[in-house]
Amino acid sequence: MLVWSKPWRIATWAVAVPLFLIIYGLPIGVIVLASFSGQWNDILPSNMTLVHYSKAFRSDSFDALKASLLTGVIASGAALVCGTWAALALRNFKTMPKRVLDLLFFIPSAVPSVSVGLALLVAFSQPPFLLNGTTWIVLIAHFVLISAFTYGNVTAGLARIPVDCEQVAESLGARPFYRLRRVTLPLLLPYLVAAFSLSFALSMGELGATVMIYPPGWVTLPVRIFALSDRGAIFDAATMATILGVGTLIVLAILSKVSNRAAVR
Repeated sequence: MLVWSKPWRIATWAVAVPLFLIIYGLPIGVIVLASFSGQWNDILPSNMTLVHYSKAFRSDSFDALKASLLTGVIASGAALVCGTWAALALRNFKTMPKRVLDLLFFIPSAVPSVSVGLALLVAFSQPPFLLNGTTWIVLIAHFVLISAFTYGNVTAGLARIPVDCEQVAESLGARPFYRLRRVTLPLLLPYLVAAFSLSFALSMGELGATVMIYPPGWVTLPVRIFALSDRGAIFDAATMATILGVGTLIVLAILSKVSNRAAVR
């Protein structure tokens, strides 16, 4: 193939690297620079300062960071449990019922998140399920939006597990729960960690539904960033965006190491 020859590899890198730097590197670099800026009236910022970061960790922005982390962990954990249970329950279904149920699982991810937020706002604004104005409605919204991705990851993992492993355990007299706990779930562990990682990243960046339903006491970081930029506090918004990105990457890096160790085992 031409792409494997040295001239074509050089040409590919010559095109890919500038495109990556322009599309991804430049916006990220601007945000990071803005987070350290005291003033920006020229090509480059001036009066570099850490005051925005000091404000971020001792104000409402820090509460938003904690709210985002808690929402991401709780919603991703619930989605992981439910998505794994659903994938295990549906793995032996016949083709047609399974396809129908798969479609139902992926509907929330196929519609705009604003529509999900509006639906939850209407559904939980009247008794007996009056959750509007509470933290629960935010957790439910994030769970609904990320559960399809968890289910999809676990389903893909189950398809890669050799059937022989469970059959051998069954032939040796292992009960279903023992097979699940000692055979299936350990083999699924890398996929479970990957599913949790993806769900957590999606939850940390979710804005569309959250901005419609969040209560005053539970403002997530994307909502806080949106509010700051909306009132012209661009440097503070850039600081919070940088913290959001770095915090998410740290958690994902830790989960990636856990996933790699599980794969080796």
